[in-house]
Amino acid sequence: MNSHILHGSESLCKLLRYLAEQTLDHAGNSVKEYQIATEVFGRSANFDPHLDSTVRVQAGRLRLKLAEYYNSEGAQDPVVIELPKGSYALSFHLKSPISSHHESRLLDHPQAAQEVAQAPARQSLTTVISLAVMLAIALAVIAVLLVKDNRQNVRTANDIPAAYQVFWRTFVSAPQEPWVIFSNAAFVGRPETGMRYLNSNHDSSALILDHYTGVGEVLAVHELDRVFDLFKKNIRVKRGTLFSLDDAKNNDLIFVGSPAENLTLLEIPGTQQFVFQRITSGPRKGDLAIENLHPQADEPKLFMASPSNEALTEDYAVIGLIHGLDPARSVLILAGTTTMGTQAAVEYVCHKDSLEELLLRLSVSKTGEVKPFEAVLHVKVVRGVPVKTDLVALRTQTP
Repeated sequence: MNSHILHGSESLCKLLRYLAEQTLDHAGNSVKEYQIATEVFGRSANFDPHLDSTVRVQAGRLRLKLAEYYNSEGAQDPVVIELPKGSYALSFHLKSPISSHHESRLLDHPQAAQEVAQAPARQSLTTVISLAVMLAIALAVIAVLLVKDNRQNVRTANDIPAAYQVFWRTFVSAPQEPWVIFSNAAFVGRPETGMRYLNSNHDSSALILDHYTGVGEVLAVHELDRVFDLFKKNIRVKRGTLFSLDDAKNNDLIFVGSPAENLTLLEIPGTQQFVFQRITSGPRKGDLAIENLHPQADEPKLFMASPSNEALTEDYAVIGLIHGLDPARSVLILAGTTTMGTQAAVEYVCHKDSLEELLLRLSVSKTGEVKPFEAVLHVKVVRGVPVKTDLVALRTQTP
C-alpha cells in the first residue's frame, strides 16, 4: 500500500486491507459483495449489486494494480498477493528464489568439481526429456481446455434467457457490431470554477468542453457490454460529438442519453409519440420534460422529473425502437431527462425480469419479433441510484 502504484488510491488501499484481513482471519469463508459495499465503501443497507457495480469495478481496478505492482516495484517480493477473478478472497503465494549457496559448497571439493564438469551432458539430456514431457502435457491440457471451452460456449448459448434472445435478436444477428452512441453535452467553464451547458447565442465555440458525460451513461455502457457478452458479441462505443451520419446510414444504433445531450439524435429520425422538450415558461422554465403528443386516458401531457432546484427523487425515461435511415437498420433510443433516467432505461432492457415485462406488454412471444415501439418509464431515485422503474406509457405503432 506504500508503493507508488497504490499509494495515491485510498479506496483501493482500503479495499486491499479489508480483503486481506477477511482472508487471513476467516479462511475458507467467501466475502460477499454486499458486505464489501456496506463495510468498505459506505453503501446503505438497501444496496443492490444489480443497480450499483461499485464493488466489481473497484475489485477489477485492484486486480490490475496488483499485477502492475508485481511487474515493477514488487518484482523481488518474496510473497505474491493475487485477487482471482470471480472471487473476493485474496490468495497468497511464496516465491522460490534460486540459491547458489549449495552449488558453491560443492565446488569446494574435488569430487564435486568433477561431477560438476560432467553435469552439462547429463543436464542437456535431462532438459530435452523434461521439455518433451512438458510439451506433451501442455498439448493435452490445451486439448482439454478447448473441448471444455466449446462445451461451455454451447451451455452459455443455451442458457441465455429467451427474453434476451427475442429483444436483442436484431442487434446481435447483424454482420456488423452495433454502435453505442453515448451523450457528451457541450459545456463551457471549468470543473474547478463551475460549468454550464453551452449557450450558442453568446458563448464562443472556442470555450467548449465536450469530454464530460453522466455517471448513468457510464454504467449504461457497462450494462450493454455485459448483455452482448452473453451472446459472445462486441459493441462499438462512440461519444455523440464524434458520431456522423455515415455511421447512421450503415449500422444498427443504440443511443444512450437524451437529445438534450446526445445532439446527434436531433439529426436523424427519432421518437414520434414521446419527445424531449425544454419548458419555456413558468416555474419549471429550462427543465427538460418528455412531451406526450397523444395522451391516452389517465396519462399526463408532460412527464417531468424532480425540479432542478430540488434533490432528484424521480425521473422519467424513454425507450424507443425505430427504423434507421436505412429501413433495414434498427435504432434503439434509451434516454432519461437526467443521467439517472438514462441508466434506468438501459437497465430496464438489460435485466431479465423487466425485459420479460416489456415483451409481455408488447404481446411478443418467445419466437416473435419486436416491432417498433415507444415507452415511458417512471424512475424512483434514492441517493443518486435508480432503485425502482415502472412502465407507465406504451405505444406499439409509430407513424
